[in-house]
Amino acid sequence: MLLILDVLTTAGILFVVSIGLLAVFGVLKIINFAHGAWLTIGAYCAVIAAELGLNPWAALPLAFVIGAALGGLAELFIIRPLYRRPLDAILATWGLGIVIGQLITLGFGRDVQMTPNLFSGTVEILGVDYSAYRLVALGAALVIGVVFAAAMEGTRLGLSARAVIMNETLARGLGIDTVRVRLVTFMAGAGLAALAGVLLTPLTSVDPNMGVGWLIGAFMLVMVADASLVALAVACLVFGAAQVLISTFVSPILGSIAIAVLAALVLRVSPKGFSRA
Repeated sequence: MLLILDVLTTAGILFVVSIGLLAVFGVLKIINFAHGAWLTIGAYCAVIAAELGLNPWAALPLAFVIGAALGGLAELFIIRPLYRRPLDAILATWGLGIVIGQLITLGFGRDVQMTPNLFSGTVEILGVDYSAYRLVALGAALVIGVVFAAAMEGTRLGLSARAVIMNETLARGLGIDTVRVRLVTFMAGAGLAALAGVLLTPLTSVDPNMGVGWLIGAFMLVMVADASLVALAVACLVFGAAQVLISTFVSPILGSIAIAVLAALVLRVSPKGFSRA
C-alpha cells in the first residue's frame, strides 16, 4: 500500500510541476526553459509570505498572481519578438531563467530558506501511516487538472487556445486574436509554475537553483505528452511509478534519472510519445 501511495503522489507532484510548461508548449510551440525559474519564484513567494506572517496557504494565490504578472512581462518584451525564431526564443528563455536565478540570489542570498509546512501530520490508510501533505499535493494535482481541462473545453479563451494549437493560421483567419491568446497562455503557464513552486516547498529545499532539478523532468514529460493533457497525466503516472520503483528497489541515484532515460526511449520508439493515437 505504501508503494502505491508513493506512486500516486509522485505522479501528482510531477503533474503539478509540468502542467504550466505543457500549456506554454501547446500554444506557443516553444519550450520555456525559464520554467524552473518560475518554480523558484513561487517557492520564494512562500518565503515572503512567511516573513510577512501570512497564513502559509496565502502563498498560493500570491505566487500565481506574481508568476502570471512576471510571465506577462516576459512574453511581451522577450518572447513575443522571437516567435518566428523558435530557437532564439528557447535560448532567450534559458537566459531569462539564469537572470532570474541571479536576481533571486542577490535578493535572498544563496542560503537555503525555510518555510512553514502547508499541511503537517500523517493519515492512516489501510493500516499505513502516510504523509498528509503528499495526499494534499495529490488532491491539488487533481483539482488543477480538472480546472485546466474545464477551462480548455468550456471557456471562449480555452476554445481559442485549442484552435491555435490545431492551426494558428486558420485560427487567425477566423478572427481569433492569437496575440492575446499567446499572452494569456504564457501568463497562465507562468502562474501555474509559480503555484507549483509553493506546493514543492514542503518537499524540497528552497534555494535560488531549486527549479533546475525539476526542469529536466518536466521537459521530458511534456515532450512525451506532446501538448495533450491526458497524455501528460499518463506519462506522470507511468514515469512516476518507474522513478519510485527504481529508487526503492535499485538505487535512488538511478531513480533520479529514470524519467529522462525512459522518456528518451519512448520518443525514440514513438516520436509522438503517449499522445500517439
